Amino acid sequence: MSTSVSRLPAEWEAQDGVLLSWPTPHSDWADHLEQIVPVFIELVGHISRFEQVIIVTPHPTQTIAALQQANISLQRVQCYAVKTNDTWSRDFGPITVFKQQQPWLYDFGFNGWGLKFPANHDNQITRKLSELAVFSAPVQIQPLVLEGGSIESDGSGILLTTSTCLLSANRNPHLKKHDIEQFFQQQFGIHKTLWLDHGYLAGDDTDAHIDTLARLCPDHTIVYMQCDDPDDEHFPALKNMEEQLRTFTTLDGAPFRLRPLPWPRAVYDEGGERLPATYANFLVINQAVLVPVYNDPADQKALKVLAQAFPDHELIAIDCSAVILQHGSLHCLTMQLPKGTLS
Repeated sequence: MSTSVSRLPAEWEAQDGVLLSWPTPHSDWADHLEQIVPVFIELVGHISRFEQVIIVTPHPTQTIAALQQANISLQRVQCYAVKTNDTWSRDFGPITVFKQQQPWLYDFGFNGWGLKFPANHDNQITRKLSELAVFSAPVQIQPLVLEGGSIESDGSGILLTTSTCLLSANRNPHLKKHDIEQFFQQQFGIHKTLWLDHGYLAGDDTDAHIDTLARLCPDHTIVYMQCDDPDDEHFPALKNMEEQLRTFTTLDGAPFRLRPLPWPRAVYDEGGERLPATYANFLVINQAVLVPVYNDPADQKALKVLAQAFPDHELIAIDCSAVILQHGSLHCLTMQLPKGTLS
């Protein structure tokens, strides 16, 4: 058991707000700005109904103008002038831990998913926001490369992750599985780390982030991507993933309640590369779940599965056809800031 009385909260716990990083012409979105900006406007509109939205952007005046033009109320929206590389707040944003029931913001190293992309600005965003007094919770820099999309917590001492990502050679080559588990125990208060050894999505740049494959939900439930097409390249890996999920148990040794999410049709970009469309990449906020959809027949089934997993939440579908053009989806764009973190 952890002696630090730390606790990594679940995403469905009370929140102060959500962090977003606005797309710019200087990012990889340059060719798709007309498609992606409306998605961000829609996200701000929905999230700000329930909680605050913190936006980092090199051009706050332009961002505010775009929101005002769309008639978005700015009452719960704050924009901060901060340099950015890209828009994936989930992976460079702070990870909140409660110590003695007080929130702390952990600032992990972000190196562009194992040195694949520039991250010199994104790696500093949490510190910059701290200097701008955005947070009321203290920020603690952690000596580890870790992305928020690579871990899932149930808030009660269980952490779900993938070995492909956490053990990749370009993140923390000096650490073995045991060292990482020990770190999670000491810093997050984790009693059990569940490692998924199978599962991936074509077109994903993250080395199989858990938030694209399987997610922890209330009442010992795991929702996960299930491929039902034996001719699809993902079929063997996701079948193995499903079988491994069946072997996972709670702290009491009971099996998890497993709810499969449907498999959307294959989506390709203009160059013929397959894009990582996944329903597992949803965001839980206060009283609502924002669900990525793709103009696909499976969209409705995915919403039904998540309505069962989150019966007390309003479900809001967001068309993420534009988001997957840059190989991520809705959850990847966002980082929740739990209650007590914001000034």
